[in-house]
Amino acid sequence: MRLVILADTHVPKRARALPARVWQAVGEADVVVHAGDWVEAGLLDELEERGKRLIAVYGNNDGEDLRARLPAVARAELDGLRLAVVHETGAAKGREQRCAAAFPDTDVLVFGHSHIPWDTVAGNGMRLLNPGSPTDRRRQPRCTYLTARIAKGRLTDVELHGV
Repeated sequence: MRLVILADTHVPKRARALPARVWQAVGEADVVVHAGDWVEAGLLDELEERGKRLIAVYGNNDGEDLRARLPAVARAELDGLRLAVVHETGAAKGREQRCAAAFPDTDVLVFGHSHIPWDTVAGNGMRLLNPGSPTDRRRQPRCTYLTARIAKGRLTDVELHGV
């Protein structure tokens, strides 16, 4: 199972659309994960129209229209892997411990908000992933997103892509 992992797209506030490279990754994926800050519902509509399984949440920059359609926390089991998605996890310091306590039955937690790519493992074995942003790099050297694979309950081939 192929995943593309996104967050903080801010379309059309920071960019008019997702970059072509990201759309190509979406086309190759079985599942699209989005950790919030869409800004407007148009991108959500486009992703839903593509017919891919979408696991997504709203972020702090998302209005009532998106909050009515998306949860604050999303959970899914993908080929035996327990995935959770949330927009914000708080400060980097202590993140692994906080998230392990808040998501005890989770194998992988995807989050956004900071626009800073993140890939660590908490003490309980839960992996924490932040794909950065494909449209707003802020203080990062480039815009980014993640791809990964899931097979038999294991996450593999996690790759950070620059745009």
